[in-house]
Amino acid sequence: MQAPVLYIVVPCYNEEAVLPETGRRLHAALKGLTEQGRVSPRSRITFVDDGSKDGTWPAILALTKGNPSIEGIKLAHNVGHQRALWAGMNRVRERCDCLITIDADLQDDVEAIGRFVERYNEGCQVVYGVRSSRKTDTSFKRRSAHLYYGLMKRLGVELEFDHADYRLLGREALDALAAFPERNLFLRGMVPLLGFKQGRVYYERGERFAGESKYPLKKMLMFAMEGITSFSVKPIRCILALGALFLVLGLAMAVWAVISRYLGRTVAGWASIMVSLWVIGGAQLMALGLIGEYVGKVYTEVKRRPRYIIEEYTAKDEEQADGTQE
Repeated sequence: MQAPVLYIVVPCYNEEAVLPETGRRLHAALKGLTEQGRVSPRSRITFVDDGSKDGTWPAILALTKGNPSIEGIKLAHNVGHQRALWAGMNRVRERCDCLITIDADLQDDVEAIGRFVERYNEGCQVVYGVRSSRKTDTSFKRRSAHLYYGLMKRLGVELEFDHADYRLLGREALDALAAFPERNLFLRGMVPLLGFKQGRVYYERGERFAGESKYPLKKMLMFAMEGITSFSVKPIRCILALGALFLVLGLAMAVWAVISRYLGRTVAGWASIMVSLWVIGGAQLMALGLIGEYVGKVYTEVKRRPRYIIEEYTAKDEEQADGTQE
């Protein structure tokens, strides 16, 4: 079997502190696989600068100097982790047999790349990197993650448990994924929809090598909401059920009020009225906000704006790119 051309796509946002070590480790891993004949010498590492505000792009340029196996893509502005991943994958997919996506922070085990390639050679078009444990997480993060996966399953969304964005995709899977037209990207939910033969590689997730986490609690909650509203309409149905429940309670309260009136037991009900107003008002506002989330997604989709704009591309064997990409 001919050795596959492997591309490793690494999205970066303000990763100046960690990039030299990331580049060194990934290059060593790729070089080892090449020397063993497991991947083609035409394999590459592609760093995607997602509009960083620090020295990330100069650091990427430094890695590419004198090293033809490393290239860089600079996006014109920050578009978010998922779109940066999409930009890198879409840019290189026609030049590779398979690619692996991995974050720049070195929390994912670089040494596991060889096992991804093994599963690809076994016929897997999709290979998930799955954490073997969550012992490095705080108790809150571990419990909230399990709660999230359980909620997504109940909502009917296919997600690989304890998998982030460390994965391998073969050329067929990449071409199928490129046919997805949506602008609201949630790759963890999109990839399982592809089908194809799938495999898993289990690894231990480590601590961030340097720099700060790009996913504080606020961003994690927003990312969770993105996944829920991108792949399930069940929250809308929950609003319908909640409305029906309030209607039944309202009718019951109306019957109770009429009976109390005729029995002469009516008393001033300021407290109960105020509580009812606050509860129903809060439920209405939550419902409107959730509906607005779905309407906002439709609004984003119908405008059909580019997912990203490439400002600079360092690949030696292709023309420089300067423009939009779908």
